[in-house]
Amino acid sequence: MKNYRPIEGLRLDEYLQLEQNLAADIQEPVFFTWIVAPTVIYGQHQVCEQEVNLEYCKANNIQIVQRKSGGGCVYADSGNVMVSYITPSTHAQTEFENFIAKLAEALQLLGYQAVTTAHNDILVNNRKVSGAACYKLPNATIVHATMLYDVNLDTLQNAITPSSAKLEKHAVQSVRQRVTNLKSLRDLGTTADFRERLENMLNQKNR
Repeated sequence: MKNYRPIEGLRLDEYLQLEQNLAADIQEPVFFTWIVAPTVIYGQHQVCEQEVNLEYCKANNIQIVQRKSGGGCVYADSGNVMVSYITPSTHAQTEFENFIAKLAEALQLLGYQAVTTAHNDILVNNRKVSGAACYKLPNATIVHATMLYDVNLDTLQNAITPSSAKLEKHAVQSVRQRVTNLKSLRDLGTTADFRERLENMLNQKNR
């Protein structure tokens, strides 16, 4: 698996297009990490108005983007590291599960007690630190995941509006209760420091 570093400073929709461009003629698996300005990203099958606080996002200059993969609504900012994995394999579910396991193992190498769930989230101390989704193209599979390191959790709380039923399913009253920042559990420096160490661990796992 090759570590590919894309150009910095793109909009989220441009990063999503970059994933597809790489997948178009990919010969070997690659991954890259990226960071975006404050953004809410909702899944292919979600209704934006039901998942996103549109008024709050507009007032706070938070972009809203729909991705082609399924899964839930997430918030990302400069304290979140996005991870993309692209492989020529079309065994989407297997590739999805294997890569999430590698992400969890990379976090374990960095000193976090990370575990995966049946929904392909990654938890540390029973709090979600990473969510992921994937989709299959005719000749490739794309997986992308969030990694909450030093995200503004107040903004996350206000920007995303999941249903009460979804929160009750996880026995919490708010999104804020369900997630946490990795930095609050183990401080590895700046987000840039964490990003570099995460990439190094993923490279180490794939030598």
